[in-house]
Amino acid sequence: MAGQNERSMKALKEVWKRAENSLCADCRKPDPDWASSTLGVFICLSCSGIHRNIPSISKVKSLKMDYWDDAQVQFLAKHGNAVTKAIYEAHIPIYYYQPTYNDCQVLREQWIRAKYERKEFTEPGKQLPYSDGVKEGILWKRGRDNGQFLPRKFLLSEREGCLKYFTKQDAKEPKINVKIDVINATFQPEKIGNPNGLQITYLKDNKTRNIFVYHDSGKEVVDWFNAIRSVQFHYLKVAFPIASDNEIKNRLTRNFLKEGYMEKTGPKQKEAFKKRWFTLDHRRLMYFKDPLDAFAKGEVFVGSRENGYSVQKGLPSGTQGNFSWHYGITIVTPDREYLFTCETESDQLEWIRAFTSVINQAMTPQEYAIEAYFKFKS
Repeated sequence: MAGQNERSMKALKEVWKRAENSLCADCRKPDPDWASSTLGVFICLSCSGIHRNIPSISKVKSLKMDYWDDAQVQFLAKHGNAVTKAIYEAHIPIYYYQPTYNDCQVLREQWIRAKYERKEFTEPGKQLPYSDGVKEGILWKRGRDNGQFLPRKFLLSEREGCLKYFTKQDAKEPKINVKIDVINATFQPEKIGNPNGLQITYLKDNKTRNIFVYHDSGKEVVDWFNAIRSVQFHYLKVAFPIASDNEIKNRLTRNFLKEGYMEKTGPKQKEAFKKRWFTLDHRRLMYFKDPLDAFAKGEVFVGSRENGYSVQKGLPSGTQGNFSWHYGITIVTPDREYLFTCETESDQLEWIRAFTSVINQAMTPQEYAIEAYFKFKS
């Protein structure tokens, strides 16, 4: 018996160390140490918890702590991540967001359920709830002034190229009507205080407006997210006919590069530093009094190094404004310097890395136009 167990463990390790099984089959986290004995995939601890919630589909076991018999090891050897992905990920729409281990729980859970439970990607041309070009339903939206979440009717239309929401079910005119190409959507469960919290942003008069929504159903809110991406993708295919699918995919919804509190001072650099919530959305650095504010108090354009932008650790000597945090950052632009302070050194270094990643990228023609607007406004 001991010899048989030893042989099974040796065979298991051989399958486990195949290159195809070096990343989690669901979130791509390196070095997965769990596996599904019914699906034949190697997964990480976090994804194994999601699999455990669908026991009729997936039975999970630890590769290090649990016993695997010969039949189970042979099943893993016959399948593995590559074979199983070829079945369950055969026909994923180009616009569908495939989450990684850095993404929130609701995105990862619905991705796993979409693959194995609902089998959304096993057949070509399958009708999906986010692929119709139109989606209508209720989302709970946070009020701009009172902070209450109330049910609001939303309508997404590919034909009209817009997203609308209505304050009443029978309202004929929408409260807003936003063009699909100026919309971004990103999951914000911690900020919104709901595991299914979604932040929708859009540009109006070149200023960013935030809408915070959620739905009790994780599937429904992720369907809304992918419906927005679907409509955006088809809109951009028409607008940019020579662009490749991957180029267009990269222009769909995006996560913010960095968010968090910093202190800032005014343009004279003599005013007291005030604590603000900052969001870096590529080249737009926005600051808010509260993370759930609908409008930014101000925005800073972060251009490229070749155009005279840089980030420096610390504050200029002789800075006069009073500040309570002591880890400074200076953003240098062609027109002025912006001064910030962080609470910790790790925050300071993370912000500097985020700013550096933006500054090191060349600007696009569209970004030159945005920069011109910011200069005109100031």
